[in-house]
Amino acid sequence: MRVRAGWLGRRESRPWQALLAPLAWLYGAGAWLHRTAWRRGWRTPRRLPCKVVSVGNLSVGGSAKTPTAAWLASRLQRRGHKVVLATRGYGRRGRGAVCVVSDGRHVHADLESAGDEALLLAAHAPGVPVLVGRDRGVAGLRAVAAFGAEVLVLDDGFQHHRLARDLDLVLVDAALGFGNRRVLPLGPLREPAGALRHADAVGVVDGPLREDDAAWLETRAPDALRFRLERRPVGLRPLAGGRPVAPALRDAEVGLLAGIARPASLRRSLESLGARVTAERTFPDHHRYRPRDLTGLADEAARWITTEKDALKILPAWVDNVQIDALVIDVRVDDAEHLLDEIEARLR
Repeated sequence: MRVRAGWLGRRESRPWQALLAPLAWLYGAGAWLHRTAWRRGWRTPRRLPCKVVSVGNLSVGGSAKTPTAAWLASRLQRRGHKVVLATRGYGRRGRGAVCVVSDGRHVHADLESAGDEALLLAAHAPGVPVLVGRDRGVAGLRAVAAFGAEVLVLDDGFQHHRLARDLDLVLVDAALGFGNRRVLPLGPLREPAGALRHADAVGVVDGPLREDDAAWLETRAPDALRFRLERRPVGLRPLAGGRPVAPALRDAEVGLLAGIARPASLRRSLESLGARVTAERTFPDHHRYRPRDLTGLADEAARWITTEKDALKILPAWVDNVQIDALVIDVRVDDAEHLLDEIEARLR
């Protein structure tokens, strides 16, 4: 879902506000009731025989959840824990309740059966099994039975209330903050702001937050552990595949090709490398590419940069007379060992 300009605090027209306000009220009430039903015991969440850590967010749009979940799973595994990653598999077409995307050694699924984010998790957390399932509780049972999971890390699990969690990490993109602080469709929030009090830790991505957003967060999650992280461009991988090379783009003129929630985040990464973005072709998040989407690229720029997620859905045969590379993004967490110590302590 694309982040709309009005969500960033700019005024919508009054007729538009009047139209969206009842929908936003209904959406917010439904989201609040859904969370409340699980937390107050009106419905009973599944409790797994392993620890469950969620990496999620409050707002729509990219906030580095997938690379952060992969980072956390890899680092916990290095500390001796048996870790499995689980994600919903948005956009996948597989029908099974659980799909084993990776067993930690080999990838067993394709884009159709797993979805783009699951394949990214497998690529960024080598050695960690990755499972896909709409019901993460069912996926968690498979993780325990098949891989002896001691810790299940959920990618985008803050709103997945049917599974009990031991720790909720919530990420906030500093550039977007909390927008106009309203729920969908009037604003970018996936549920009312009161949900933040259930966050055990809040990570600010590419921060710091604006002062007003930081103060607003402090009143709603005063006891949550704080940490900071940043997205880092670490390589360029040719569309045809192969090992990534150093992202040497200083003074390079490139086109931006993306089907993600916030294309501006890719633009910032390219500009941080010294590239000049001279053309853009963007699509909705999780866009399924077709050959016609790439028609005429060479007329706009000789070289294009896309995301790893987009590159999974573009066949090299569709591209003529133009170079397309995927920008490999990793995350760096400030004072990472301290954060991991805190997570382990809270899980104990």
